[in-house]
Amino acid sequence: MNKKSVFWGLLPLMALLFMACEDEKTYSDMKEHERKVVKDFIREQGINVISYEQFVAQDSVTDVERNEYVLVDDVYMQIVRNPKDIVGARQMYDGETLEILTRFIEYNISSGDTIFGNIYDSDNADEMRISLNSGSYTGTFVKGYMTAYGNAVPTGWLTPFPYIWLIRRQSQLAKVRLIVPHTKGTSSAASYVFPCYYEITYQPGKGFQP
Repeated sequence: MNKKSVFWGLLPLMALLFMACEDEKTYSDMKEHERKVVKDFIREQGINVISYEQFVAQDSVTDVERNEYVLVDDVYMQIVRNPKDIVGARQMYDGETLEILTRFIEYNISSGDTIFGNIYDSDNADEMRISLNSGSYTGTFVKGYMTAYGNAVPTGWLTPFPYIWLIRRQSQLAKVRLIVPHTKGTSSAASYVFPCYYEITYQPGKGFQP
């Protein structure tokens, strides 16, 4: 086989390789797509993003009727319910570790698919242990759906803790809505670069003392 024949024989392979390179997205491309997806979701859902300064001025409250969210550490957060003024509720103490039962919906904003959900199942909660040390929150999953991603609680899930109060009564649990970028999300979100929307309730376990 002469060189000319080899060249023409390689053309289809070269074309396939070129198309594969064209289709392959860089990490920068994926981050830009994520930003667009989040921006579109905020517009489509009629979300009103307020400044952190306004949030603080409102006593760390988001107006649900106005569909307000605040951007905190790259996470869009709406506090739907906060038992701040209810007897028996409190925030975490520094140096404390609590068992927290959580019910949630996890929705992939990019694909439009619900991944996990147990928010309407009062008997089926995920369990995590949350610690507060010198103003820093960390957490591990003990059991439940989210252990499919490993034991580390996504940092986006920890974002509400400085602002919410905890109470045992299910009808009064702190409830939030979050838009979490891949950098603050699960291991899967981080690997495939997609944002998630969450609705989450936080309920302290049996050892909780008001």
